[in-house]
Formats: sequence, structure tokens, C-alpha cells
Amino acid sequence: MSSINQSRRRLFSRKKNDTVHLPWVKSDIVFTDDCTRCDKCIQACDTHIIVKGDGGFPEVNFSIDECTFCKQCIDACPEPLFTSTENAPWSITASIEKHCMAYQGIWCQSCKDACDPQAISFTMSIGNAPQPVIDINACTGCGACVSPCPSDAILVKA
Repeated sequence: MSSINQSRRRLFSRKKNDTVHLPWVKSDIVFTDDCTRCDKCIQACDTHIIVKGDGGFPEVNFSIDECTFCKQCIDACPEPLFTSTENAPWSITASIEKHCMAYQGIWCQSCKDACDPQAISFTMSIGNAPQPVIDINACTGCGACVSPCPSDAILVKA
């Protein structure tokens, strides 16, 4: 009977839905198969949002800052992990959780102020704080809206 490395099996079977790998990465399977975990992308990241994640694989942490799509992680990587930068960097977008301050009646628009593509707007309603609306087609998934949110109510995920 062969021995199965359980920690390696768990690495592939328990992928978190909110894990964001680098922009322009081919696929999660190609990424975990070909990434050598050399940390060159972590060192190259201009906004320092690439951190060691599960299994030592690099992942993006938007609570630190945003992705500027500078491509320095791609330039630093010695492996063929990336698609053409002519394509969209990834298929992730922002979403707003129920504990958003605006949903609690508190006037807050810090996510809108941080959003350069203007993908977040607020609708006015009588007697309520303005309510956030995300234009999924305009959202680049850069994560600029995440760290300024005082209630940690914004997630960027697939």
C-alpha cells in the first residue's frame, strides 16, 4: 500500500474561495504545479500585497493595499505561470457584505472614494444613508476599496 502525503492532499482539496493568486496567472492547478515558491514576486510587489499563503504559495492580500497591475510580479517570476497581459488580469470583483456601515444606517463612502475606475456608486434614499452599488463591469478587482473600509465589509473574490 502506497503512502499518501496528507498535507499535500489537503493543500489541493481545501482551496479557499477567497484566495486570490497573482494577476494574469494561468489557472490554480498550473499555478500550484509550476510555482516554485521562490518569493521573487513577493519581493517585487510595489504595494507589498503579495504574501505567503497556504503551502507557501504567494497570494494577494487586499487588506494591505491595492494591486496597481504594475506587472512587476510577472517580470520577477522565473516560471511560465502567466497569460498575456493583454487579457483581463483576473476574474475577481468586489462585493459588499451585510455589515457595511451604510447598510447599518451610517453615512460612509470610503470605498467609493478609493475606487479609481468608479465602479462603486451610492444611491440616495429618503431616511437612509446612501447605499453602495458595485458596477461589476467596471470593477477591475484591484482591491483599492478593501483596506479603506472601516468595517472590513468588502471582499474581492471570484
